[in-house]
Amino acid sequence: MKLQQSQKMAAMACAFGLTLSINALAHENEDKHSVGPSNQVPTTAAEWFKAGEKAVLLNKKTVSEIRKAKNVILFVGDGMGVSTVTAARILEGQIQGRDGEFNRLGFEKFSNLALSVTASANQQTSDSAPTATAMVTGIKTNDGAISVDQSISRKELSGDVTAAKSVKTILERAEERGLSTGVVTTARFTHATPAVNYAHTPDRDWEADSNLPAGASVKDIARQLLEFPYGNGLEVALGGGRSYFLPKTSNDPEYPTQKGRRADGRDLTQEWTSNYNNSHYVWNKADFDAVNPATTDHLLGLFERSHMRYEADRSLDGAGEPSLAEMTDKAIKILQKNKKGYYLMVEGGRVDHAHHAGNAYRALTDAIALSEAVKKARELTDEEETLIVVTADHSHVFTIAGYPSRGNPILGKTAVDGVALTDSLGLPYTTLTYANGPGWTGGTERKTFNPANEGYVAAPYIGTNKRPDLTTIDTTNPNYLQEATVPMGSETHAGEDVAIYANGPGAYLVRGTLEQNVIYHVLTNALGWN
Repeated sequence: MKLQQSQKMAAMACAFGLTLSINALAHENEDKHSVGPSNQVPTTAAEWFKAGEKAVLLNKKTVSEIRKAKNVILFVGDGMGVSTVTAARILEGQIQGRDGEFNRLGFEKFSNLALSVTASANQQTSDSAPTATAMVTGIKTNDGAISVDQSISRKELSGDVTAAKSVKTILERAEERGLSTGVVTTARFTHATPAVNYAHTPDRDWEADSNLPAGASVKDIARQLLEFPYGNGLEVALGGGRSYFLPKTSNDPEYPTQKGRRADGRDLTQEWTSNYNNSHYVWNKADFDAVNPATTDHLLGLFERSHMRYEADRSLDGAGEPSLAEMTDKAIKILQKNKKGYYLMVEGGRVDHAHHAGNAYRALTDAIALSEAVKKARELTDEEETLIVVTADHSHVFTIAGYPSRGNPILGKTAVDGVALTDSLGLPYTTLTYANGPGWTGGTERKTFNPANEGYVAAPYIGTNKRPDLTTIDTTNPNYLQEATVPMGSETHAGEDVAIYANGPGAYLVRGTLEQNVIYHVLTNALGWN
């Protein structure tokens, strides 16, 4: 009996020792592959790239079943932080007459979820250039930089230096491998997030040659699309920014009194159709609708001189503009003809712009439009072969606060059972506000919107009140500017983490808190690339 007991205790001790050894080994492996705060911060492109690889390897080690993706679609809600997703979810449900709090957007039921750390190589709170660059190149870089590493100066004029500092993107690598590629956006096609896929420049503002400083040999962003050196070029390029592709001598087809921005005399829209067989260039919805994906191999669509309209204003466009979901639909149908697969980025670019303007309604309705585009992508693809990732490049200083009852209008004044709550001054307040921006006290009297397609609602500043009196103001009006604490002409980005939602092969790699550049490594691992 004593012998059996001693043998049992010895076995337990052996097992305990083995467990300790396994745990120690696990922690050792975790330390080797983790990129947490305890590790040294990468300071070069190579270190950022390696750190991203290690983060994916750590997740990969814990899952036995690895299924390769044929296609990847990256959705980016520009400025779509967690508070934006929450408020958009509630607004969509309320618009549809359902419980908004219980509602979910099209991507919120994806199988995997993680947080993305959005700090750039040199900024605590970043802009879209380095954050989007991180997602498509696997490295982190400085603010303003488009797919170049952090060692380059934003004032660098040399094309040779820029080429040496350039980092190859997932779109470029896809073209090298014979995949089809596309980018869809509601912003200018030369704007930061779409541009990181196909262009390399130290300054995101060099969108047309007329934007380049004197003496610069760096190619402007629009030109780089037409002189794309990999594979057979992008198959799909849809968005705004038409003026950056047209010469200064050319009248805009939609606004005949306005001309293009190019000083070199080149009409890049004509060059598109000359460069590619079975290609089309369209600038209005009728021509877009007429494009047959089965017979079209290269499609360029530029639907506004600058950014496309907000979803709330799209019906007001005289020439008509396709929705983000319609552009996504057309893009996938063109790209999926390639048996090798495809890479597609879809950006809801104007979520960001509405937040900068302090206008929650347009920000949220554009986030809902992105959700509709995600739904369309899921309808057209097989989740056994297509990885879909939805994320944001950064957040905004947008808050949901107070103690409103469930079901209270998300755009309305904060109320409990229909009775408006008041602040310490005895004044009503809204559930949605901004920490800074143009909606500061009395600021809604200012015309902060472009009057061509946007408006504003004035909130009266009465007597000695320290805030506007919202008693008679309809804060659910699409043109209302939510109040902001710090007065600024334009609301700013925020620095907290944003969410990553993933579904399909490789989605299991999306979990935990990841540096933003890890997204690239998730996508390329899912495709089976080294």
